[in-house]
Amino acid sequence: MSDIGAYQATPAPYEAGFGDYVQLLKPRVMSLVVFTALVGLLVAPVSLHPVEAFAAILFIALGAGASGALNMWWDADIDAVMARTARRPVPSGRVQAGEALALGLGLSGISVVMLGLATNLMAAALLAFTIFFYAVVYSMWLKRLTPQNIVIGGAAGAFPPMIGWVAATGSVSIEAALMFALIFMWTPPHFWALALFMKADYHTAGVPMLTVTHGRRSTRRHVLVYTLLLVPVAVGAALTSLGGPLTLAVTVALNLWFVLGAYRIWRRDEAVAEADKYAVEKAFFRFSLLYLFLHFAAYLVEAALRSFGAGGW
Repeated sequence: MSDIGAYQATPAPYEAGFGDYVQLLKPRVMSLVVFTALVGLLVAPVSLHPVEAFAAILFIALGAGASGALNMWWDADIDAVMARTARRPVPSGRVQAGEALALGLGLSGISVVMLGLATNLMAAALLAFTIFFYAVVYSMWLKRLTPQNIVIGGAAGAFPPMIGWVAATGSVSIEAALMFALIFMWTPPHFWALALFMKADYHTAGVPMLTVTHGRRSTRRHVLVYTLLLVPVAVGAALTSLGGPLTLAVTVALNLWFVLGAYRIWRRDEAVAEADKYAVEKAFFRFSLLYLFLHFAAYLVEAALRSFGAGGW
């Protein structure tokens, strides 16, 4: 399954519990998917019935969980040798690889079919493509092939708000495309910041992360460049019907701070970074999560203000 040797699961210390199967679905990743998909659905110009909206978010969440289970099945060998992932259900032996595969495939089929029935076929097709892209294009191909794995593979995490928008409207718009682009451009600096202080894990696992193939100095330059490229996307989204004065103010403040953080990472000397245990890189990584959350929260607040006759352009 990979170039680092056949995966051997650790014998299960106990029978798998419900929590172990939940962990297969990558609940932390799922929470981000659910939030951005919900925002995409709620800020759309067409409103769904509350029951339809709940069903849409539920099945998008199940699709995200399916992707996570398939990823854990395929990546069990490299997860087993990375300190950050070694205790995941499959490499730790608590869940068998075949169970993870079956769960992933089953939830994939259920989520796609039910989203199509609950909303429309275009939303279902986008969800199916997202699962395929993450499980096959990213996990099985890009992740172990190229240091651009995060750049291209970031599309998988960028689709949820577009799926939410399409579930409500049945079509793609510039607003949906810009929400997609925001997450797509945010993903590389977010994960490269993580890679800067987790390089040893990726090196041990044989994953060609940029820090492994080009070194930390090159990765620092890439973080800065992609952060600068992210800024016009974020500002552009704030100038569409998604935004308004409040959103634009939030966007400008967040992006100034994000660029400052990327600049500090670019200026960092490796000896200094090692001495303080990559404190700046870890702070940037944590802030990147807040950065994305606050952008989408601003779109949601702006939509709520518009419903009361305020906000918007």
